[in-house]
Amino acid sequence: MTHFLKIILIGLLFTHSSNILALTTHVQKHDPKMPERGICAHRGASELHPENTISAFKEAVRLGAQMIEFDVRMTIDNKLIIMHDATVDRTTDGSGSVEDLTWNEIKELDAGAWKSKKFKGERVPLLEEVLDVFPKNIWLNVHLKGDKKLGIAVAKTILAKNRSHQAIIACNSESANGVRQVNTDIMICNMERTSSRNDYIQTTTKGEFAAIQLLKKRESKSILKDIEILKVNNIKINYFYSNTPEEGIELLNKGVDFILTDNLSEMLAAAQAIGIEPSR
Repeated sequence: MTHFLKIILIGLLFTHSSNILALTTHVQKHDPKMPERGICAHRGASELHPENTISAFKEAVRLGAQMIEFDVRMTIDNKLIIMHDATVDRTTDGSGSVEDLTWNEIKELDAGAWKSKKFKGERVPLLEEVLDVFPKNIWLNVHLKGDKKLGIAVAKTILAKNRSHQAIIACNSESANGVRQVNTDIMICNMERTSSRNDYIQTTTKGEFAAIQLLKKRESKSILKDIEILKVNNIKINYFYSNTPEEGIELLNKGVDFILTDNLSEMLAAAQAIGIEPSR
């Protein structure tokens, strides 16, 4: 090989390496920085807005929630809707079980007037619609209300919408199996409750879980030890729930990562008081 050809090859290799470096830098630069801890808007900003609706989610985003929780169910015609209850009775002007209703039937229901007249006309949203509302730099606490089939469908939607970096699927073991059938890298919060908190923590640390949801009603004197075990195992700690700023500060200082709340604005202010800035 001539000296001239060597120079050309070296130049090509240098250019190729530079392009790879530039691409890597670009990806890293635009990869959203996720909140390390903060406040989770339970069903959106549900204190003053109708829960699990677009308006509740937009308000939670506006206020700066670091995480937003919402519930997903499947209709009889396999549409993924956002609703907590098994029936539409409480939060719409309709009646019946979600699993027995079609999307065409549910989309005609009013999901806002029950909360306030100013929300009259608010509709039950689809999972695809709410994912488009959320910025990509906050956590999404996606609570599944269903089985393996629901887990599969939700996982596929999360991937299709490029939200796997921020979505934590909160579900039982059956729906978790569905999620993992689609993609084993999707983050899962273990919601398969056991007889005691200790067993729940042990099951979570031994499984392939990214997060756990500790219940206030199961609070114990060993919470600091529980938190320490979970931290050692790199498991995010979601806490359900607190609506009191003083309690919220105490929990965050103890090491809880995210606190679910219905009192979003006050809890965000409390978190900010100890240096946790709202998401922007």
